[in-house]
Amino acid sequence: MVQVKGLLKERKLEMLVDPDLERNYIDSEVEQLIQVALLCTQGSPMDRPKMCDVVRMLEGDGLDERWDEWQKVEVNRQEIDLAPHPNSDWILDSTENLHAVELSGPR
Repeated sequence: MVQVKGLLKERKLEMLVDPDLERNYIDSEVEQLIQVALLCTQGSPMDRPKMCDVVRMLEGDGLDERWDEWQKVEVNRQEIDLAPHPNSDWILDSTENLHAVELSGPR
């Protein structure tokens, strides 16, 4: 996911698109598809969009707002992740004891 976000930010779409398309695509549409895919692969199932929201975003409704909101959250997360965590040895992966159905979240 980090690599995809980096390539999207650098606008290296050709690295993310099937080469068999031979650049026969619209860059802005590919960007939108990648943004929706990234929103759908967030770590927390509750943060992922519902399928009805995905359909709306693919139709051009609400993607910009949702993407901007997610970008702000990601910047905040990165700032928190870079901050030192004293005594963090006790922190466990909160998804360790969950079943697959619990990890997938709403559809």
